[in-house]
Amino acid sequence: MGAIAVVVAMAGSGCASNKLDTSALNPDPPTKMFANADAKMSSGNFDDAAKQFEAVDREHPYSPEARKSIVMAAYAYYRAGKTPEAIASAERYVALHPGTKEAPMAHHIIAMSYFDDLKTANRDQTAARKALEQFKILRTRFPESEYSSDADNKIRICMDNLAAQEMDVGRYYLNQHNYVAAINRFKTVVSDYQTTAHVEEALARLVESYMALGVVSEAQNAAAILGHNYPDSKWYKDSYALLQTGGVGPRDDSGSWLSKAWKSVPKLGLGSG
Repeated sequence: MGAIAVVVAMAGSGCASNKLDTSALNPDPPTKMFANADAKMSSGNFDDAAKQFEAVDREHPYSPEARKSIVMAAYAYYRAGKTPEAIASAERYVALHPGTKEAPMAHHIIAMSYFDDLKTANRDQTAARKALEQFKILRTRFPESEYSSDADNKIRICMDNLAAQEMDVGRYYLNQHNYVAAINRFKTVVSDYQTTAHVEEALARLVESYMALGVVSEAQNAAAILGHNYPDSKWYKDSYALLQTGGVGPRDDSGSWLSKAWKSVPKLGLGSG
């Protein structure tokens, strides 16, 4: 009897296991799972919603709901404050579905996840660089998307952060009388971040650095560009006065690296003063 009981128990256990396995292999339909995840989003239960969206893609990878579930999981993670998970999910989406209608949303999620992590100028600017890259993708690849117009302002903020860091390091080198290193930093600002508010000072610091090295022609050219674009700027007044101490004045040199770099980039939003 004891042996029979054991066999019966084992058989019963096997049936239970089979039931569990059958249940796992037959999840809810993708439409129902997606609706459940969407309901969790609406109720503010973002973390659970993200997991439910991921389950749609995992259990029904070839369903119409699966593709959208990936980007919705990214959005849910973003709303939950889990930016690494949001970035990973959104990056997976753009890798698999780069040209679909949800692609702008995925790039926006990546961009905003990095944008929310922007640091001050004296700290690492990796987040600013990555956010800038994604916002530029939105502007160039998806100019008609609902996220494109907001990208313009975010691009300016990211560029301002990056320019501020270059200026911060450049001023440090200038104070250390390491003029070549300082010039390289200020060069980056006037070449790559011409639409930021830092460009006036960068041009003036180039005048100062070149004068200190005795490279008067480059100092004159930097002052000429500064005066042409910002004639009322205090930075131009200071630069003009510095040149006067050397008995020279601003002078444009069209063959200079600075003139070429300046003319090669559109001056969006630049004006006098």
